[in-house]
Amino acid sequence: MSKLAIVYHSAHGHTEYIARQVLIGTRGVEGVEAHLVKAEDIARTPDALVEYDGFILGSPTYLGGVSGPFKTFMDATGRLWRTQALKGKLAAGFTVSSLPSGDKQSTLLSMFVFCMQHGMLWVGNPILPEQHSGVPYDEAANRLGSWSGLMAQAGHSAPADSFVPGDVKTARMFGRHFAESLTRVMVTA
Repeated sequence: MSKLAIVYHSAHGHTEYIARQVLIGTRGVEGVEAHLVKAEDIARTPDALVEYDGFILGSPTYLGGVSGPFKTFMDATGRLWRTQALKGKLAAGFTVSSLPSGDKQSTLLSMFVFCMQHGMLWVGNPILPEQHSGVPYDEAANRLGSWSGLMAQAGHSAPADSFVPGDVKTARMFGRHFAESLTRVMVTA
């Protein structure tokens, strides 16, 4: 059984909602046990990360980067970096902002660099944007066209579960793809 941690920070519930959709996507993959882990909790006990085989990291995009609590989590892993305790583990990322762009790409790049420094293997987002095949924009998977990770958009001050159907569908597909990738890597390891 492969263990997967979906490590996230969510101030207003939007990123947590997407984390839960990612979790739903992982549940359809046999041989993967996925857990939601709050970044602020694991920052207190970062050594617990070693027990996981893969990580899907999630943060809102604040001012073009990860949130403060998520950065605190990243910084708390310094001891693990020095020993390369996370080397070879699979990783991916997702982010949410209130605007279609919102500089989400720089948030994903921050996560990517963090994972590369730890020697992890990054899994991108291979989901083709469905609007190009006639699916209405709000219902289309990967409607925001991100290949480096999952991007979702939440309306400013909107309820935490007020995502368009395409973003929810993409989160579930992203979770499934990562879990399937994790099982393939674990078989060959």
